[in-house]
Amino acid sequence: MKNIYFLSDAHLGSRAIKSGRMHERRLANFLDSIKHKASAIYLLGDMFDFWYEYKTVVPKGYTRFLGKISELTDMGVEVHFFIGNHDLWCKDYFTQECGMVMHYEPQTVELHGKEFYLAHGDGLGDPDKTFKMLRKMFHSSFLQRLFSNIHPRWSMEWGLSWAKHSREKHERGGEPVYMGEDKEHLVLYSKEYLKDHPNINYFIFGHRHIMLDLMLSRTSRITILGDWITNFSYAVFDGENLFLEEYIEGETVL
Repeated sequence: MKNIYFLSDAHLGSRAIKSGRMHERRLANFLDSIKHKASAIYLLGDMFDFWYEYKTVVPKGYTRFLGKISELTDMGVEVHFFIGNHDLWCKDYFTQECGMVMHYEPQTVELHGKEFYLAHGDGLGDPDKTFKMLRKMFHSSFLQRLFSNIHPRWSMEWGLSWAKHSREKHERGGEPVYMGEDKEHLVLYSKEYLKDHPNINYFIFGHRHIMLDLMLSRTSRITILGDWITNFSYAVFDGENLFLEEYIEGETVL
């Protein structure tokens, strides 16, 4: 039985990340190291720091990452892409050119007899009113149509600059550490969701840039995947157990 992998928050293309090419190459090397071990890979959002897709125009770059994804799907590995709050403006390019399966909402899937609730995690249980307002604006089809009328020369520059500012703001304030079981929004959301959906075995999220593996009940766990900026972390499910790991180049990967 082959493994199933979960990762998120690479923020490829971020102007706040030094050595962007090395950053992308490291992710591509990881994907190459698991290509014969994986039956499926779930990318849970914010793989790009800013991605805006026009009808006939897509952002420059990312050739190593997208080429490796295309190689994997050509080999028969399922690759699922969940939009995040930085790369929600995806249309059909990843499906048509790279063979990825796109997901625009949280999904519950059965994998080897276990129930998984999968999502990027933005907007789930977070009471921040400013963030909620921005998220609603970003998801507005009307505002997206207006934004699409701006020439990519300016729209992409604005988007990348906005994303850089957001990244640097988090770094200056320090990425929020784990706030505790009684305050962590995704933990609280999962506990509430579990009341009406007791068959969920695993909740897996990105978004928070922390590594967390916590039992919610005797049969249910929540895993927050960390990121591919400082942690280079991922989860792997072997059909029986889920492990949260960190990738170190040159070492054997589960």
